[in-house]
Amino acid sequence: MQNKSTKIGLFSAVMLALGSLIGSGWLFGAGEAARVAGPAAIISWILGAVIIMVIAFNYIELGAMFPESGGMSRYAQYSHGPLLGFIAAWANWISLITLIPIEAVASVQYMSTWPWKWANWTNQFMDHGQVTGLGIVVVFFFMLFFTMLNFWSVKVLTHFTSLISIFKIGMPTLTIIMLIISGFHTGNFGHSWQSFAPYGSRAIFEATTVSGIIFSYDAFQTVINMGGELERPQKNILRGIVISLSITAVIYILLQVAFIGAVAPSSLAKGWAGINFASPFADLAILLGLHWLSVLLYIDAFVSPFGTGVAFVATAARTLASMTKSGHIPAWLGRLERRYMVPRFALLADLGLAVILVCLFRDWSTLASVISASTLIAYLTGPVTAVSLRKLRPDFKRPVKSKWLKVLAPLSFVLTSLAIYWAMWPTTVEVILVIALGLPIYCYYDWRYGQLSLKGQLKGAGWLLVYLVFISVMSYLGSAGFGGQDYFKYPFDFLIIVIVSLVFYYWALASRIDGPDLVAAAKVNHQVKLED
Repeated sequence: MQNKSTKIGLFSAVMLALGSLIGSGWLFGAGEAARVAGPAAIISWILGAVIIMVIAFNYIELGAMFPESGGMSRYAQYSHGPLLGFIAAWANWISLITLIPIEAVASVQYMSTWPWKWANWTNQFMDHGQVTGLGIVVVFFFMLFFTMLNFWSVKVLTHFTSLISIFKIGMPTLTIIMLIISGFHTGNFGHSWQSFAPYGSRAIFEATTVSGIIFSYDAFQTVINMGGELERPQKNILRGIVISLSITAVIYILLQVAFIGAVAPSSLAKGWAGINFASPFADLAILLGLHWLSVLLYIDAFVSPFGTGVAFVATAARTLASMTKSGHIPAWLGRLERRYMVPRFALLADLGLAVILVCLFRDWSTLASVISASTLIAYLTGPVTAVSLRKLRPDFKRPVKSKWLKVLAPLSFVLTSLAIYWAMWPTTVEVILVIALGLPIYCYYDWRYGQLSLKGQLKGAGWLLVYLVFISVMSYLGSAGFGGQDYFKYPFDFLIIVIVSLVFYYWALASRIDGPDLVAAAKVNHQVKLED
């Protein structure tokens, strides 16, 4: 058990979360969202914050009940058995792994647009929006640096991220202020709903997922996955998530407002879809004559992604290490280095897979879509688990227990389903196929060591397997605006998803399993202190 002096306090937890939340999303998200939805992208950021807040609500209760490192990879197994737990953990882990290269790619993409003559060689890092071979080498170096900072103790990590997070909050704030006072065009926001939302209400929902908005808010789970290393987790998990998400939402929404207002009206001749800044805020700063600000933004293009990359290397490693407890992946991956209590084998495995991912997906927007969809599939299990555990083990200690869970749990399930659909065909089915790649690994270890019958495991996970088929088919047959064949036109496609998702939600609740995994859950919950 860790000594209190080696644990993370609330301030460090918030800084660690902000270090994850304010990453490459703020550098690219506003530009991408404006292209998709125009000024109505502001609503997309608000909607994204609401969705993630509602999802986080379920995990706050679970995180306080089970304060363990990598906890989000364990919760579904407690309530529905090892198969569902593995699928949820694998999907969440895929999203965390993808976050490592996306932050390195963001830095390289900003480097490729350096405007100085001495830096012309960096232009070779990108070609038509894709990272080149030379750029890949730089990405590899950045990812190695992220990993090395995590190699020695959690204290090295928190000191680094606390320092870097202060800069990461200050830089977006400075950018908001300078863009507003230097060239703010209120006419850009339109004079009617048609001009405010030039691509219709559908684009507002589309931007929420495909522009990296969900991805930008996703890092709330950093606090939960570090739960075993937090001081007073029964209080600080809730506080850390609420504080960090609230600060981040305000910053992102104001950044979108500043971006829309700063674009010169003459640049909108082809509409918002015609805006194509490789380095959105740095390009705007140069156009406004704020060269000193552009220099700071190019610097921050290292700082923000580096802070997020370092934090998510820690989160991904702890998630992988926690997954070994299920017995369905090699146990040595969860081995902790004795002196610093860091899962070094997991760190190295994550680095290797991150290298493969960046070789396959070489641009920021594609990586953002993969992260959003895989994360959301994992989040489907959160509300189901929270409510199921109340029914299975009402006597468990719950430092955070809200009477609103009965309403917010099905609501978060429905919102998550809609957001998966917004990722658009074929991204939805591609991500589902990547998640399915983990099943052969699971089947091998279950054949060797499994304790629960296949029939019992399918009882707990069958609903999600059928759900993934449903959402894939719905994505293909859905409205053309979301990449489908337009058999179900907008907004009737939304109505179908809402109704069917509620059916899956109640099916999932009925599929809960009172099995041996609850014994392990009880041991973790026994350590919870309800009072200071």
